[in-house]
Amino acid sequence: MQTRQLGDVQVGAIGLGAMPLTEDERPSEDQAIATVHAALEAGVTLIDTADAYTPSDHGPGLNEEVVARALSTYAGARDQVLVATKGGHTRDGSDWGLNGRPDYLRHACEQSLRRLGVESLDLYQHHRPDPDVPYAETMVGLKELYDAGLIQRAGISNADPDQIRTAHAILGGALVSVQNQFSPAFRSSEPEIAVCAELGLAFLPWSPLGGSSGAKDLGSAYAAFQEVADAHDVSPQRVCLAWELALSECVLPIPGASRPASIEDSAQATELTLSDDEITRLSAT
Repeated sequence: MQTRQLGDVQVGAIGLGAMPLTEDERPSEDQAIATVHAALEAGVTLIDTADAYTPSDHGPGLNEEVVARALSTYAGARDQVLVATKGGHTRDGSDWGLNGRPDYLRHACEQSLRRLGVESLDLYQHHRPDPDVPYAETMVGLKELYDAGLIQRAGISNADPDQIRTAHAILGGALVSVQNQFSPAFRSSEPEIAVCAELGLAFLPWSPLGGSSGAKDLGSAYAAFQEVADAHDVSPQRVCLAWELALSECVLPIPGASRPASIEDSAQATELTLSDDEITRLSAT
């Protein structure tokens, strides 16, 4: 698989969003583990998880635990696999909350370390800004985790351009990525992509295919993506990811998957070359 820069390392240009593995309507654990293994076999080296990615009848961390079990049972090489997790988004049953206090972030980080079975997290991302805590204060807390060696790289998620610049000013070279929602049907993060390109940060689109219900989640752009897909004899989802990769060298999509076939198809987006006319057409939809 083609690679892209994530801080000081290169990772596969398509990552795996692990959230669908542990939602309320989720695959069996065997299928979840098979999905992670299929991703690794396809060249994926970035797996994105979070402590809050857990079903409503389970406490925090199930997704991290499943990812850890999948990695521990993988027969191939694992030394190049980078696991990114997040903290700062709380989950109590079906209720989601926010806690951006530095002391809470440290507690969440320590729990993620335990569940993933590592001494230092490859990439730790602040999940979502907490309006009750100054953003700079949260970023100082994230920097403290980096300085303490608990995390090797820092990321932020659901941040606007001003917050990205604040994080960059505080974290410096420790900050390597921004993870925001972006897809053909949700393009409001285009300014954030531009800031990431300017600052040398990776931009990780979450929900890059627009949702989990299939190709029609591409929204009003569905017809255009389907027509390009038909011309290349591939899925519109693969076209979608190839289009996102073509937007900027800093873009590193992390499509979610709960079946091996889904991530196998997504991984092949790095092999699909769209013409300039196709990119222009899809960008205009």
